[in-house]
Amino acid sequence: MSLQRHNPAELSPPTGFSHAVTASGSRLVFLAGQTALDTDGKVVGAALPEQFEAALTNLLTALAAAGGTPHDLARVTVYATDVADYRAHVSELGRIWRRLAGRDYPAMAVIGVVRLWDDQCLVEVDGVAVLP
Repeated sequence: MSLQRHNPAELSPPTGFSHAVTASGSRLVFLAGQTALDTDGKVVGAALPEQFEAALTNLLTALAAAGGTPHDLARVTVYATDVADYRAHVSELGRIWRRLAGRDYPAMAVIGVVRLWDDQCLVEVDGVAVLP
C-alpha cells in the first residue's frame, strides 16, 4: 500500500492537509462520521478542541479496528457547526491532529453545517483509508 501526497507549487501552501493524495492498496476503509460521543453515547467536552480530540480519537479507534493507522488515511472531512470557531482554534486543532495522527496529512475539507445529529456536538469527522 502506498499513499503519495501531492502539493503543487501552483497552489497555496497547504497547512494541515494535502491538496491531493493518490492511493494504491488492496482494501478501502470507509469511516463513518464520528463525534465526541463516549462509550455510553454521551457527548464529551463543551468546547470545540475537546470535542475535536474526542471525535478524532473515535475515528482513529474505528480505523484501528479495521487494521489501519493514521498514516493510511487518504481523505478526511470535518463538519463544523461554527466555522469561525473552528478557524479561531485552528492552531490548537492542528496540535491535537499531530499528536494523535502525525504529520502525514490526508486530503481534507472543513464544511460548515447547521447542526449535527446530537445537538450538543460541535464537530464530526469522517474519512477514507487505504490499507495494504
